[in-house]
Amino acid sequence: MKVYKNILVPTDGSEYSELAIPHAITIAKSTGAKITTLYVVDTSAFAGIPAGGVWENMRKLLQEEGKRAVARAKEITEKEGIEASTTIEEGSPADKIVEVAKNEDADIIIMGTAGKTGFNRFLLGSVAEKVVRGAPCPVMVVRRKT
Repeated sequence: MKVYKNILVPTDGSEYSELAIPHAITIAKSTGAKITTLYVVDTSAFAGIPAGGVWENMRKLLQEEGKRAVARAKEITEKEGIEASTTIEEGSPADKIVEVAKNEDADIIIMGTAGKTGFNRFLLGSVAEKVVRGAPCPVMVVRRKT
């Protein structure tokens, strides 16, 4: 069995993504792994907006949201005595998660999901599903309790 040394925890700051943190901490404690928390500013959602005022304001807001999300995850992780780092990237969330996993040599990705099904999943897509398909390592997807 592989020993995990690098755990990647993507977050969007939601309650669903925070559900992954305790699982990452449990694995890190048992293996001595470090945790990297990633927030991706989803620039694909603003593809049709011209560069400038509106986009720059949205970008700043999303950057601030990302800083809060990764800081919260790092605080929770470090309180448990786990080495933690954070990163904020821009792009398509699923693509960036896979890219960072490769670049950081992640041994496992642990992420939360809202667990959308049916038509909602069809319309919105699933970042978690796309990550599972493209990841260079195992992916643990943590769903909310129903």
